[in-house]
Amino acid sequence: MKFKILLSSALVVATLSGSAQNRNLTYAITGDGNNDFLWMNIRQVDLTTGKITKTVFDRSRTSYQFTDVTNLNAPVVLNANGNIGAREYPTVSLVASAAYDSRSNKIFFTPMRLGELRWLDLDARGDQPQFYTIKPEVLTNLDNPADEANNITRMVIGADGNGYALTNDANHLFRFTTGRVPVMIDMGNIVDAESNPISIKSRCSCWGGDMIADAFGMLYVITANHHVFVIDPTTRVATYKGAISGLPTAFTTNAAAVGENDNIVVGSATTFEAYYQFKLNDLAAVKMEGSDGKYNASDFANGNLLFQKQADAVHTNTIDQNLVPITKAGEAKIFPNPVTNYNFNVLFDNKTSGVYTILLTDLAGRVLQSNEVTVTKGMQTENIIIRSRSSKGMLMVKVLDDQKQTVATQKIIIQ
Repeated sequence: MKFKILLSSALVVATLSGSAQNRNLTYAITGDGNNDFLWMNIRQVDLTTGKITKTVFDRSRTSYQFTDVTNLNAPVVLNANGNIGAREYPTVSLVASAAYDSRSNKIFFTPMRLGELRWLDLDARGDQPQFYTIKPEVLTNLDNPADEANNITRMVIGADGNGYALTNDANHLFRFTTGRVPVMIDMGNIVDAESNPISIKSRCSCWGGDMIADAFGMLYVITANHHVFVIDPTTRVATYKGAISGLPTAFTTNAAAVGENDNIVVGSATTFEAYYQFKLNDLAAVKMEGSDGKYNASDFANGNLLFQKQADAVHTNTIDQNLVPITKAGEAKIFPNPVTNYNFNVLFDNKTSGVYTILLTDLAGRVLQSNEVTVTKGMQTENIIIRSRSSKGMLMVKVLDDQKQTVATQKIIIQ
């Protein structure tokens, strides 16, 4: 079970910048309540309590402005009680995927079956919420945008600052920028890891749900039927992590957000009971007592990343000039050093079994490459190929355990 990812220095800048917004908040796509299943409203949720704190957009009450960015000279200003066209209403065809970009303070989403990328600018002036839309070619060129398989139901803003969106059938992983006029590309289909007991493409068990991201560049798909996959966006390989336990049978996991202390909060689009939360290391869900039970949620969107504190610590420790090279028996060892032919080995000698992360950084702390490896008991050697041929001189290798705690560091010379 192995996957690799190449990270740009921009990822670290984005990671360390953090969210300027309240990390305890998320945005939820909801219905009107009282067993309503029209997922067209946007509400604010306190992740510490699971309670609705604010209505940002109500389809039947909120006046708004809606602009096609391809025709900025002709914005469409509409009133909720006025004449609303089918393709003009921002959330008209229901929304099952949304992502919040904390840097630009925007909520991105894709209405089902329309083939458009839309967003709400929370920094816009005036009393009316201001929505925007574009029609990316990669969406309009789908064989049939209205086909359920092509519906985008999972979306997140990754550690690199880009948005990622995934179709139900996992045949299209889209990446988009978050600037004034977003650019969207189709990265291709997701590939199952050979070890997966089930496929991320399975319609019965793995469609729907939501997506979150971690501070080291990985994406996590939580399917509607409680299954969790880890996706490396550079290889598009999905590795099965397990199924969430402790959830009611009828509770579909349609919404997911990262809360305090790396808790993952999930909501259901079909069950009006409460929110649940779990940790990634055991996938054991616990009910959030007192959380909202009125509004079902088809999606959550917040700017938090898993393992943010650990990523910040990695950066801080990497630029510490007092780091101790790896010399003790039983620790990971890096060889050869100096490194030739752009590859080196990491020896795990009697380390605890588990998943380890091997980071390659420059001396300023910028992450150049990250590799995850599964280590079993005994002695094991992992060969790391340096993908960037421009990497020369002194770099740092750092090994993290499955809790993202540093267990080994060593400077190496790339010749």
